[in-house]
Amino acid sequence: MSMSEPVKLTQYSHGAGCGCKIAPQVLEEILQGQRGITNSSLLVGNETNDDAAVYDLGSGRAIISTTDFFMPIVDDAFDFGRIAAANALSDVYAMGGNALFAIAILGWPVEKIPTEIAQKVIEGARQICGSANIVLAGGHSIDSKEPIFGLSVTGEVLVENIKRNNTAEKGDKLFLTKPIGVGMITTAHKRGKAMAEDFQEAVNSMTSLNLIGYDLGKLNYVKAMTDVTGFGLLGHLIEMCEGGGLSAEIDYSRVPKLNNIGHYVSHMIYPDITFRNWKSYEKKVDGIGSESLLTLCDPQTSGGLLVAVETEYESEFITFCKQSGYDLRCIGEFTERREKSVYLTKSV
Repeated sequence: MSMSEPVKLTQYSHGAGCGCKIAPQVLEEILQGQRGITNSSLLVGNETNDDAAVYDLGSGRAIISTTDFFMPIVDDAFDFGRIAAANALSDVYAMGGNALFAIAILGWPVEKIPTEIAQKVIEGARQICGSANIVLAGGHSIDSKEPIFGLSVTGEVLVENIKRNNTAEKGDKLFLTKPIGVGMITTAHKRGKAMAEDFQEAVNSMTSLNLIGYDLGKLNYVKAMTDVTGFGLLGHLIEMCEGGGLSAEIDYSRVPKLNNIGHYVSHMIYPDITFRNWKSYEKKVDGIGSESLLTLCDPQTSGGLLVAVETEYESEFITFCKQSGYDLRCIGEFTERREKSVYLTKSV
């Protein structure tokens, strides 16, 4: 293929972004028996499906290590690199940490797609790394049947600032820093059914860094945090509930969503993994109808931070976020453990 011919990266991938994730039930089977590795310096491992590993360096400091990669969620190579980089960096911020440097992971069908396109992917990643004030220090590449790109990121955090996904407490308020819906809109785009302005809004969201996570790590009243990615808002909330021995109540009407999501819901435009997510979680949820539930299972790529805040600091938290450019509102709260993990309502 010559560079003069337009390249649509999504046509070379069977999945897209965090929608490439293995279904939760299948992943659980794969990891069965793999847990329980102990190391006194490993502060956060894979026991609670947290966002990154955290290793104690002593003297109150810890190192964060994470990796994330996937197949194209957009056709534009530069944007693909930007999105993949922002998504990988998010895991560090979700732990309350600060990124130090990154290593690239590249799989490329060299006989199908010109190498110049791969260069643009890397350029996009470098731009995002520059925005995060870190270097893309190197990487590893293979010849693969489908284009794959992502980063392995190393970060740091003070031990006292680590935010886990299983430390929320009864009464804590829930906030989400980005709207959901990118899975639906990027799926519509791949099918040629997305409105241009909706698709651009999704790209803007996916390339927005979750840098605020580092600042939230310094707030003692932020009790737990995770980022919302391939398992959808519902899946990652369930992980927080089960890890902390709690349930949660969520008002669907207050969950931030990308514009015009109702249009794509009415046309039943969902990624395949949305239905796999729902199959994994349906018995753990009680409440509103199927359309809303499917939206909450929509896989997010470079999604927002899901934050648990002590109830008496709710107003202070909202003010803090507003000063940082985030106009947030409470979407729910944690309760004592009940029969289901999540109870959904719809106030409007």
